[in-house]
Amino acid sequence: MLKWPLLIALAIFSSCKRNTSAVSDFPPMLWPKDNLQHKEKVALGEKLFFDPILSINNKISCSTCHLPSLAFTDGKKVSKGLFPLSRSAPSLLNIGFHSKGLFWDGSASSLEKQALIPVRSSLEMGLPWTIAEKRINESDVYAKAFKKIYGDIFIDSLKIASVLAQYQRTLLSNNSKFDAVMRGEMNFTPNEKRGWTIFFDADPLLPRAECSHCHVDPLFTDLSFQNNGIHTESELNGSSSEKGRASVTLNPNDLFKFKVPTLRNIAITAPYMHDGRLKSLEEVLNHYNMGGNPGFNVNPNVRNLNLTKQDISDVIAFLHTLTDMKTVE
Repeated sequence: MLKWPLLIALAIFSSCKRNTSAVSDFPPMLWPKDNLQHKEKVALGEKLFFDPILSINNKISCSTCHLPSLAFTDGKKVSKGLFPLSRSAPSLLNIGFHSKGLFWDGSASSLEKQALIPVRSSLEMGLPWTIAEKRINESDVYAKAFKKIYGDIFIDSLKIASVLAQYQRTLLSNNSKFDAVMRGEMNFTPNEKRGWTIFFDADPLLPRAECSHCHVDPLFTDLSFQNNGIHTESELNGSSSEKGRASVTLNPNDLFKFKVPTLRNIAITAPYMHDGRLKSLEEVLNHYNMGGNPGFNVNPNVRNLNLTKQDISDVIAFLHTLTDMKTVE
């Protein structure tokens, strides 16, 4: 078993659950047939995740933009590797359950393919894979570890991406107050319960917030791509170079559609939206309450909600129950 600094290990283990068998009511974990769960691959992927060896300047690691203490986001409006990017870093917690594409635009179909992209990106880690492979093969520690798993063969980009993907599939979040309530171990406060009811449109006598159409439990995302009316008229008319899902599908009906993010741990992953344009949960709820901005393909559930300040406050109280209790220990 590989060893790494104790402080890093403690930060990781305090931020997420790692036992996949402990996850109930979640969809099946996606372990590819050619990369089934392997304890030593997970440990090796974890070490690489926090190691800047895969960046051109030896200063940037995967964890630069995905901090355990922030639910594997970075707390920035848009992330920065070698240079600023155009999008914020999404949470990696429960990422192994995401079966409909990764990144905000769904441009990577698997964690193995996703792991290849930041390393070679000129904006992120900026290291050509030929050089990255050379570094890993010439490292006594990594060469020995990979050899133990794969045998005495050349360590290529696919093997490196494979172990990084293994580690990311162990980043689980299912120990929030919400989960404890669902297990019958805790109770919501009156405000949290009212917010839960409004969130799930569960009482005809209370307002409908329309949240749960896209933010489906237990993942609190349906993994789809939606236009949520966040873009202004000037952006819709061409001032934005960001095309969202359409940049992948080339389908004009997918313009300005982005992946529905998980709401788990949402209270600690500000700012919000794909470009971090909303600073707080209050701003997010106000955006939806006002019905967003018009657009030809805006999700029809984005509409004027007529929520009161108390309604919004209660929904936010519920959203705070989605913070995994291990992240705040």
